[in-house]
Amino acid sequence: MSGTFTPKPGAAPLHQQVLAQSRMEARLMLRNGEQLLLAVVIPVLVLFGAVTAGEHLNLDLPSSHPLVDIFTPGVIALAVMSTSFTSLAIATGFERRYGVIKRLGSSPLPRSGLLAGKVGALLLVQLVQVIIIGGVGQLLGWTPKPGVLGVALAILLGTAAFAALGLFVAGALRAEATLAAANLIYLLLMTGGGVVLPLTAYGDARPFLQWLPSAALGEAMRTGFIDGAVAWRDLGVLLVWAALGTVLTAKTFKWE
Repeated sequence: MSGTFTPKPGAAPLHQQVLAQSRMEARLMLRNGEQLLLAVVIPVLVLFGAVTAGEHLNLDLPSSHPLVDIFTPGVIALAVMSTSFTSLAIATGFERRYGVIKRLGSSPLPRSGLLAGKVGALLLVQLVQVIIIGGVGQLLGWTPKPGVLGVALAILLGTAAFAALGLFVAGALRAEATLAAANLIYLLLMTGGGVVLPLTAYGDARPFLQWLPSAALGEAMRTGFIDGAVAWRDLGVLLVWAALGTVLTAKTFKWE
């Protein structure tokens, strides 16, 4: 009959649930002052500092490229790492503490969909990061010639590796311990993990650092933006870390 509405109970399709969860997670991340600091402010300050101070430091860097061309891809890699690992670990750790994860796990959105929503939110935030950091880099004279495949694979596999490791830390430790551990690991990898600076700047430590996910992400990003190529070896390292993190998360993650 005209004007009569028939209820249609039931959950929305899974892809709609995941997209809605991704949008909500991204908004919450960008509204949080600490997360915004990690996602945008610190990377931009690092880029300014690296380009300004790099000329006065005795670093073994490729002389055929301006410093801003070398540092900007590394800072984008740092931003991917900070969002995928540090921000995700801290947010998930406190969601576990306050019972948010447990409640969401009992909603129509399956747990796999919840995790997919978190990863989708990371990619949305990273799009904002690339736009802002790339814009700042261009103001400083950056002239990228990116290879779309190389950059896209670096971001996707870097996100997968660090998100898996971030969820492992968040699921295995208490919220306060997660906060301390995630920030400490972030600082260590930022300063000595081969993400902002090329591996050539680390001398004898290079054979060890090249197997870290931070160095692999940084090198893959620089290869994609500077050479327009795909860094298959570094992507392979990220894939191994993603697999390892996924296995550890599956075995240790506690939903409450």
